[in-house]
Amino acid sequence: MKWTEGRIKGFITSVLRAGYRKWPARFDALAKAKRGKHKNKATGRLAEHYECASCHKLHVAADVQVDHIQPVVSTTQGFVDWDTFIKRLYCSEDNLQILFLTCHKKKSEIERKERANK
Repeated sequence: MKWTEGRIKGFITSVLRAGYRKWPARFDALAKAKRGKHKNKATGRLAEHYECASCHKLHVAADVQVDHIQPVVSTTQGFVDWDTFIKRLYCSEDNLQILFLTCHKKKSEIERKERANK
């Protein structure tokens, strides 16, 4: 079966994002957002909590994501090239923030709409 250009791009993107999960700057951003152990409302146990950069509420690790402040795929240019994609994906900690799942979803939706309108 022959792969389309879109399928190849999706595969490469997926592999790069999987590697990003082990990127040291990602862990640095998480560490910076730590606010100590508090009682987890869902389990009643002590759990590390992180502050969301958007709503500033505290959430357990399962409820937060590391977000690129400047999107990996530009809202004005879209996908530029692989070198730019990799440079933006594997950025320094100062371009990363911790967001609650709902906050991250809202930000990502806004970025998707901006890209679609360009």
